[in-house]
Amino acid sequence: MSENVEISKMLFSLFGGLAVFIYSMSLMGDGLQKAAGEKMRRILEVLTSNPVMGILVGTLVTMIIQSSSATTVMVVGFVSANLMTLPQAIGVIMGANIGTTVTAQIVAFNLGEYAYLITAVGFILFFFFNKKIIKYVGQIIFAFGLLFIGLNVMSDAMKPLAQSAMFEDIIHRVSDTPILGLFVGTLVTLIVQSSSATIAVLLNLAQEPDANGQALISLQGALPILFGSNLGTTITGILASIGARVNGKRAAMAHTVFNVVGSVLFMLILPYFAKFVVFISPKGTETEVIARQIANAHTSFNIVNTILWAPFVLILAKIVTFLVRGEEETIENKVMYLDYKILNNAAVAMDLATKELTRMAELARKMMSNAKKAFIHSNVEAAKKVHEIESIVDMLQTEIIKYLSTMLSQSSLTDRQSIRLAGLMHTANDIERMGDHCKNVAELAMEKIEKDLPFSKEAISDLTNAFNKLNEMVDHSIQSLSQGNTELAKKVLAEESEIDKLESDLRDRHMKRLDSGLCNPTSTIMFIELIHNIERIGDHCNNIAEAVLDDLENNSASPDSDTPAVTDTP
Repeated sequence: MSENVEISKMLFSLFGGLAVFIYSMSLMGDGLQKAAGEKMRRILEVLTSNPVMGILVGTLVTMIIQSSSATTVMVVGFVSANLMTLPQAIGVIMGANIGTTVTAQIVAFNLGEYAYLITAVGFILFFFFNKKIIKYVGQIIFAFGLLFIGLNVMSDAMKPLAQSAMFEDIIHRVSDTPILGLFVGTLVTLIVQSSSATIAVLLNLAQEPDANGQALISLQGALPILFGSNLGTTITGILASIGARVNGKRAAMAHTVFNVVGSVLFMLILPYFAKFVVFISPKGTETEVIARQIANAHTSFNIVNTILWAPFVLILAKIVTFLVRGEEETIENKVMYLDYKILNNAAVAMDLATKELTRMAELARKMMSNAKKAFIHSNVEAAKKVHEIESIVDMLQTEIIKYLSTMLSQSSLTDRQSIRLAGLMHTANDIERMGDHCKNVAELAMEKIEKDLPFSKEAISDLTNAFNKLNEMVDHSIQSLSQGNTELAKKVLAEESEIDKLESDLRDRHMKRLDSGLCNPTSTIMFIELIHNIERIGDHCNNIAEAVLDDLENNSASPDSDTPAVTDTP
């Protein structure tokens, strides 16, 4: 009975120490992120122009946030949102694998005897200073000390285990069977969701002497467990990719392929890799140097694996594209047609601005299509898509206005060109506002889904009809803009009156259904807001059509169109 109690105490201590260790890593990463400011996501978005840069950024970011899994999850999100290409993402993931090895190197210093002093210093800085940066530094130091306290607790729990003949036999079986070690490392990491935590346990285990005074597990026995931890950590990215778009799933698959191939390769050269690690590590008795050897093995494995894969990033991208089938709709998050080199040719520059505006309007149409799908069919992914495209539409508005403003300041425009330029600016703002209203619809859709608000079949039918009419109007306004088509522009003006009347009719029909008990009162405000947003999108389509007509009328009525506009001189 007492033996069972002792085993229970040891297990509680082991898992308690592990919990403290994992929490300390999370706390340290949180403090480092706060100290660095809200720049991590921006760094990942901007500084990954090529795979090599991606590797460096992935390494740096993971060193700061102390979690390769968190970096991978972030990357999957960026790829799904088209903020990063698949090859860029693969580079960042490779770097994340290198960055996460820093934790093992820190643990190998074995600063356990200073753990409470370090924690006390962190506590003082965090609780007795008001300046934010000092508090963040205090949080980092406190978490750093807490990390070693967790290691101490695990170490104390393992001391009795190391003297157990049964436990020693189990460890020897694992270390003598590389495939079993690989499985154990993978399984433990799957459970604790942290390769750093698995390696911390492994380091503690290896440092404990057995009954003969030797390291409980040899370097060659520890390596398969280490490789397994690299396999297990890929599950976080895979879980994060559930529900992501195709390229997000491919990024997670790239992480898996990268680690699986690396682990298999190093398992094949296990004895030679062990000798290499011994060569680059400090010398001493096995129990003295085993922790540093394992930490160095972890770092070496990921660096060498990255070096081997780095020239083949594009090939890896093709492999995962083959493994994860599906068409990915890509939307370029940049201007496609604006060219500052031809601003001195105002006519051509305005034609390019019109092409960019047409592209912007087509994106707004995609937003509307997804907003409809989100609301009518309660589609969460469609609502997310609206938000993704909205950021691109906002960017295009900013760039188009900047381009046109630069043209205005640098070029000598004719009266007709000045009027056309003003119309293009107004059109950019109208398209951006269309996007805003689509975003409003997507937000209403998410509220409807989250609150499970009921809508009658009649209400859904009315809304579907309204969306369909609006879709025709948006199509006609885009075509009138791209083609300079007078007939289509006039058609949009007529359709705008129909949309206004439709809003009034839908409101009346809803009130009648409400009176007869066919509609739930809790849905009324949302219904009214929705049809208002539909009507406002129609208004902006009308504005675009009016701008097209004004430009065409001005074009035909200006015989002096090539005369520069007159400006007052002092």
